Amino acid sequence: MPVINRIAEFAPQLTEWRQHLHRHPELGFDCHQTAGFVAARLRDFGVDELHEGIATSGLVAIIEGQGEGPTTGLRADMDALPITEATGVAHASTVAGRMHACGHDGHTTMLLGAARYLAETRNFAGRVALIFQPAEEAGGGAGVMCDEGVLERFGIAQVYALHTFAGAPAGRFMGRPGPMLAAVDTLTVKVTGRGGHGAHPEDCADPVAAIVAMVGALQTIVSRNRKGTDALVLSVTQIEAGANGADNIIPESGWFRATVRTYDASVQDMVERRSAEIVQGVAAAMGVGADVTYERGYPATVNDPGSTEHALRIAAEVSGDAADCDPVMGAEDFSYMLARRPGTYLFLGQGAGVPVHHPKFDFNDAVTPLGASWFARMVETLQPRRAGRAV
Repeated sequence: MPVINRIAEFAPQLTEWRQHLHRHPELGFDCHQTAGFVAARLRDFGVDELHEGIATSGLVAIIEGQGEGPTTGLRADMDALPITEATGVAHASTVAGRMHACGHDGHTTMLLGAARYLAETRNFAGRVALIFQPAEEAGGGAGVMCDEGVLERFGIAQVYALHTFAGAPAGRFMGRPGPMLAAVDTLTVKVTGRGGHGAHPEDCADPVAAIVAMVGALQTIVSRNRKGTDALVLSVTQIEAGANGADNIIPESGWFRATVRTYDASVQDMVERRSAEIVQGVAAAMGVGADVTYERGYPATVNDPGSTEHALRIAAEVSGDAADCDPVMGAEDFSYMLARRPGTYLFLGQGAGVPVHHPKFDFNDAVTPLGASWFARMVETLQPRRAGRAV
């Protein structure tokens, strides 16, 4: 089955909605204007329930189907990024220093399209819960919504989400069972030594030399402490020391930070343990002090195999183009929902162009009807009406 005809009919309006959202980006949990726009559309569609103010500005809408059945959750993220837009398009951001550079305006619009169709037709049993979430980029809005009990409160049995994928052919759905995106952790190390004149390092405990040694030694975690079959990235991304600007002074202290990406909790545990051991060992050897902080961020996004198989089959019916993909080392807070309920997270090809989080990124409106149709068909196929019931 290709794009649903009814959704194709109102595709121009979907484009209008998406471009409106693009003009008015909001950050983090402060998505009140976006949520207000979404709520107004949902009321127009005639949803049965609308619950606002979840996780500050998130909302959940309920559409009742025909007859008894489970509740499927469909999720879209609403927040933008603190980036100055450089697209030059007519619908560019009107808010300085903010833009929808990750396609969340498109995700929200695709779910609105599915909501309109499902509210009109109700060609399914049970209920659908439409989850519009703030703070995916920072703050873990999905986790906050889970902590506030949305899955239990609305009896959600399974959850599904889409994300645009720049560079993949437009309209191609991609996914895989098991790990889809990585857990993201942050390692921060503060080193304190004894500063002094650069001409007399013998009188100092040099934090710069210690940091350099620590950064090199930490890479042995990847090369010597992990199994060859375990995915792991440890990248030191920030180093600061000697910020006074003088080149003849050994500073008193410095710090560095690294991002850690894994798919397996046991690998996370190992990295946390070994990073502390290595840093403290180097610190002791070089006569400096070290404070190590290991912060766990979003967990790995792990797709349920059965849900993924079904989702890709429906995607192939909708677009004619669905494929397996490799896991990605990026992170996604939908992981919090998938840790609590079966479901899957798919990518939808955006077409050629710049990557997400780029100041020239803009969502491809041509794929919106495909995403909306996939959301709708997932509900209809997971919760089919009993034979003989009228639409």
